[in-house]
Amino acid sequence: MRGSTEFRWRLADDDGGQPALFAEEELVHRHVGIGAYAGLEFLHVKAKSIITTVPKQSRVPFRHTINAYRGCSHACTYCFARPTHQYLGLGIGEDFERTLVVKVNAVERVRAELRSKRWQGEFIAMGTNTDPYQRAEGKYHLTRGIIDALAEVGNPFSILTKSTLILRDLDRLVAAAERTDVRCNFSIGTLDPDVWKATEPGTPHPRQRVAAVRRLNDAGIPTGVLIAPIIPGLSDRAEQLEEVTAACLDAGAVSVSPLVLHLRPGVKEHFLSDLRSQQPALADDLARRYGGAYLPKSQQEEIVARVTQTVERLRPRRSTPRQWHPAVPGTADAPAPVPSPPPTERPEQLRFGS
Repeated sequence: MRGSTEFRWRLADDDGGQPALFAEEELVHRHVGIGAYAGLEFLHVKAKSIITTVPKQSRVPFRHTINAYRGCSHACTYCFARPTHQYLGLGIGEDFERTLVVKVNAVERVRAELRSKRWQGEFIAMGTNTDPYQRAEGKYHLTRGIIDALAEVGNPFSILTKSTLILRDLDRLVAAAERTDVRCNFSIGTLDPDVWKATEPGTPHPRQRVAAVRRLNDAGIPTGVLIAPIIPGLSDRAEQLEEVTAACLDAGAVSVSPLVLHLRPGVKEHFLSDLRSQQPALADDLARRYGGAYLPKSQQEEIVARVTQTVERLRPRRSTPRQWHPAVPGTADAPAPVPSPPPTERPEQLRFGS
């Protein structure tokens, strides 16, 4: 495991003289996971702030976010958040998956910042960087505490996750929904077991996620699905997309939003290197097709259309229809904020703080 002395705590001189990322009095305590957490290392830190305001130029449907963890044991090979670990002086590969930063004072900071006179009760999105219900949450219960803190003051929020651990807190979410607007989204890119195992090795089985979508909606928590990411050559065949779309509709998803894989610098190299060890020809093909972070617009539209057509054909007929957003997630009337831009646009990527 990596030693804590290598962790980058202060911003460099060329970062505009910004303050330290974490509080001086307790920079890091290193804890090695045992039992169910064997193989993981937890770096305990005290964050100076916890509610992050997204830059105004970022074209996303939320302005504020909370991330209690950095790094993610889901180990998704394509994860766009991997470079945030590199920024701290940790590795984009195994470090991101196994050396996890835990903001142990997250709940305390949330309560303090919600009490601030400057805070106006704006919507807060969780799960915009790394998953708030990754394995670490089973140990630290920070997301649970944050939900309680938001519910206490009636502050609206959303959660994006790939983890069925969210069902542990179903009672908390229901209680919060009685006081404020609570929305959830699941990321379910495919039901193909081979693709799932190859690209999301630390996540619950996608069919378990579909079942969780049903449980949340049945409990009165509006929950949608991001069919994301759709990986060209791996999970974009018509029959694959129809399978996952039909399952999500049947589970009562209040929205279905397809997002085609995008590959930021650093993530692109990591993802293609991993893919090349399994399917070298496909890796070479994607390296050619991804000249930048996105597929050409026409190719994205072709993939998205397969989901759109399936939604239009299979969506249930209801006396009070649910909202459906098959191609343009993040629109003004969407049921929940999502962390990625619409697949047919190329806005600047989010830059998250501590």
